[in-house]
Amino acid sequence: MRGMKLNERFKTTQVHALNSSETSGKRNKACDVVNSANKIRSFLSRSKSNSKSTTSGIANLVLPFQLPSIGTLEPCIEPCFKPINLVESLAELYHRLERCHQSQKALLFVEQYSLLCNLKDQKLLRRCLKKARQNSVDVLSKVVLSAWLRFERREDELEGVSSMECVGGCVLECPKVNLVHGFSLCSINDRCQCGQESKQETNTGSVCLPDVEKKDVCFCIGNEEINCVRWRIAALSDPFKAMLYGGFSESKMRKIDFTKSGVCPKGMRAVELYSRAKRLDLFTPKTILELLSFASRFCCEEMKSACDAYLASIVGSVDDALILIDYGFEERAPILVASCLQVFLRELPESLYNSKVMKIFCSSEAKERLAMVGYDSFLLYYFLNQVAMEESMVSKTTVMLLERMGDCASERWQKALAYHQLGCVLLERKEYNDSQLCFEAAAEAGHVYSVAGVARTKHKQSQPCSAYKLISSLIFEHKPAGWMYQERALYDTGTETSFDLDVATELDPSLSYPYKYRALAKVEEKQIEDGILELNKIIGFKLSPDCLELRAWFFIALQDYDSATRDIRALLTLEPTYITSHGKITGKYLVHLLSHEVQQKSQAECWMQLYEQWTSVDDIGSLAIIHRMLENEPAKSLIEFRQSLLLLRLNCQKAAMRSLRMARNHSSTTQERLTYEGWIMYDTGYREETLARADRSITIQKSFEAFFLKAYVLADTNLDPESSSYVIQLLEAALKCPSDGLRKGQALNNLGSIYVDCGKLDLAKACYENALAIRHTRAHQGLARVYDQKNQRKAAYDEMTKLIEKAASNASAYEKRSEYCDREMAMSDLDVATQLDPLRTYPYRYRAAVMMDEQKETEAVEELSKAINFKPDLQMLHLRAAFYESMGDLNSALKDCQAALCLDPNHTDTLDLYQRVQKLNFQS
Repeated sequence: MRGMKLNERFKTTQVHALNSSETSGKRNKACDVVNSANKIRSFLSRSKSNSKSTTSGIANLVLPFQLPSIGTLEPCIEPCFKPINLVESLAELYHRLERCHQSQKALLFVEQYSLLCNLKDQKLLRRCLKKARQNSVDVLSKVVLSAWLRFERREDELEGVSSMECVGGCVLECPKVNLVHGFSLCSINDRCQCGQESKQETNTGSVCLPDVEKKDVCFCIGNEEINCVRWRIAALSDPFKAMLYGGFSESKMRKIDFTKSGVCPKGMRAVELYSRAKRLDLFTPKTILELLSFASRFCCEEMKSACDAYLASIVGSVDDALILIDYGFEERAPILVASCLQVFLRELPESLYNSKVMKIFCSSEAKERLAMVGYDSFLLYYFLNQVAMEESMVSKTTVMLLERMGDCASERWQKALAYHQLGCVLLERKEYNDSQLCFEAAAEAGHVYSVAGVARTKHKQSQPCSAYKLISSLIFEHKPAGWMYQERALYDTGTETSFDLDVATELDPSLSYPYKYRALAKVEEKQIEDGILELNKIIGFKLSPDCLELRAWFFIALQDYDSATRDIRALLTLEPTYITSHGKITGKYLVHLLSHEVQQKSQAECWMQLYEQWTSVDDIGSLAIIHRMLENEPAKSLIEFRQSLLLLRLNCQKAAMRSLRMARNHSSTTQERLTYEGWIMYDTGYREETLARADRSITIQKSFEAFFLKAYVLADTNLDPESSSYVIQLLEAALKCPSDGLRKGQALNNLGSIYVDCGKLDLAKACYENALAIRHTRAHQGLARVYDQKNQRKAAYDEMTKLIEKAASNASAYEKRSEYCDREMAMSDLDVATQLDPLRTYPYRYRAAVMMDEQKETEAVEELSKAINFKPDLQMLHLRAAFYESMGDLNSALKDCQAALCLDPNHTDTLDLYQRVQKLNFQS
């Protein structure tokens, strides 16, 4: 490159880039701007076509901008509930769940959801919402939780699916079932009867009225007379009974003046007809609204309930709901209001952008109006705020919804959560004083993590010493956590910063800020390669867009544009609308800029490269090449589906579901669409719906993916011999259908696993060898298992060594190889596995078990606790509980059992241990 090279920028203490930081505008200097522009022009001068016009346009775009320095880099305050001791909080919650009344269970499961949000395990969170919906009693809870489950699946992004559609779907999400009050024990997989009910509907054209009765009372309204049957009108309510048969003068009248009753003649005729027919389908909605008003005025409870339910059943759109909800509030018709709210909630997030809908939730009188029907609910606003914050953390709508959420909060944890989230939003909006007040209120309500928010707002208001003292006092008063040291590092000076960040990583290796800080520090010392190596540590086990972006800039500095493009493409797979470096350049546009510097590939070349990346177990490289393939062939469902599978393997559940939805929307045939819908249902916990879709797809046309889906779902349980035989047949049928080597390799791998479980080791070995022949590298692990079953541990160890040598991501391979060697070698492999991926739990459990064997009980518990503090895993909690039991610490064992059962209430081993410890504790 001519002129100043891009990597020379790192000779300054400020790291510059092609894009901007919002903070740079306050402190940029003229020389920085000029130097930045020169470097951009130098970079772009190598473009092979249209270089002059491109350089001018890009330079003008990025001229005033620069990447943040270490001093401006900071972690976010997470807008979720983060208890100081999650295990104790979960144990206490499980204790309450065991003893609470049915009417309290739903809200307790919602509280559990809030406690587990920080773990970011989507399946675990969905399970909490499902349990909450299963245990709901009141209509509003059913409506909100059903809409929440639907939103978690983002059905609003599925083309051709109506928000109120329900034809034999899951009962937990049926809009009709939601409007029925009361607890009904149902399974997650139970299906509603909407489809059958619609077939059984009878013709309502004919009206069967009672035999002719003497109309012995007349209600006069103006000049019109409405003749009625006295006893039937009296039966409508106690006031009418008193008026027509009590001591009032009207009881002796033939004609009663009803002119000032507020009822029109048409409405009174409808009342007369209803009193005899007890049907509402004879009337127009306008007339039924009159009946509802009449029923409210004269305390006709049966008629009011009927009108309420009927009107609720005809709410089918947002427009309907906006009209009818006002009548519902005015007449205090709870089912009608709930039905209208249901439409708004099931239309989220679009409803957030409808000013009329938001007025219902956000206006100053919103709480008062909702309270009239008993719906001034924390749960309602909790859901609304989850959606609003996902859409925008800085919008005024989000602020107003959070304020209403705080108004509706009654329990301590609810107030803490509402104030904390409002504090986070106001912090993002740079309203630091108000944000501080909210964080202080949350801390006052018992949420210790909000103190970090208080410190941050003080820091923003030029009070770094106060912030430092605040966090230091937290560390002194409580059991230290990684986030405490991370936060204090922002206010440290000199070597204390590095020390605090190292401690933060040791306590919680999942925190990304310490890695980014250390990487930038190395880059500012002109050690760019070392900065990349630092980022590689966390990217190796936790994909995060911000770390990928930062690493991409480092690669650009080294003029390694292929690697930079790879990272940005992987980033865009996680977040397609990602905007780099503080909101100045879209990731897509940056890929366009870098495309001038990298070799372009045809689709055939991309497929070949994908095979190479897949074979070497290079997940980030695979994500990048799939992103490139989708550029070549947009809306290609087959490629989008492959993308979703890879994202699931990387534990990027939200991104995977988005890719699955796109694959479903872009599918070209019905059988293909059914298969992708089946995966969506499976990944959101609806097993029976998954199997139903797989069967329908196979009925239309036999395909690899449909057979594979069905086999995968059936194999995800403990298989008996008969079931195993059926799964084998399905996988063999899949292998006979057309597909590519990538998918067939997976099918052969799965088939080999079933054969091993059935003891058919030679057949399993043949499957794994066939998979390896088509370069399915992970089959080495299955083949190692076969050798181990044949007592050939040396061969098993060697097979795993081959996988370690081939795989770019090999932490799991080190972990698995440890099973095929002596203790000393196993410990060495597991230490490497922990170094590569500290979130893997098996190494901690193994080391703890070894310590217990050596009678180092305290050290064994500490080894487990070290991991539990940042990843409260079910197996680790169960093991620690067993250790506590053996040590005689029954109270600690009980707490760990309760926390584990909060994560999985059906875990058999933990249930047995819990009952045993309870018995021992009772006896002592």
